Amino acid sequence: MKRKDLESELSQLGWWLKREGGKHSVWTNGVKTQMIPRHKEINEFTAKGIMKSVKMNPVAKVILLPTEKGKK
Repeated sequence: MKRKDLESELSQLGWWLKREGGKHSVWTNGVKTQMIPRHKEINEFTAKGIMKSVKMNPVAKVILLPTEKGKK
C-alpha cells in the first residue's frame, strides 16, 4: 500500500499528523498515537495492522450540551 493512501485513510477517520520522527511519522487522534513508517510502499500486513489499531481507537467526540439559563 502506498503511504499516501494510508495517510489519506487516517485523515478521513479524523487522525492528524502530530510530528515527524527519525524514520516514522507520528499520527494521533488526540488520545492515542500511531507510528507510520516513512517509506513510499508499506507492507500490506503492516498497513492492515495499522488500520486495525486505528479503527479500534476512534476519534473521541465531545458533545456540548446547552446550558440552562435562569434556573437556580
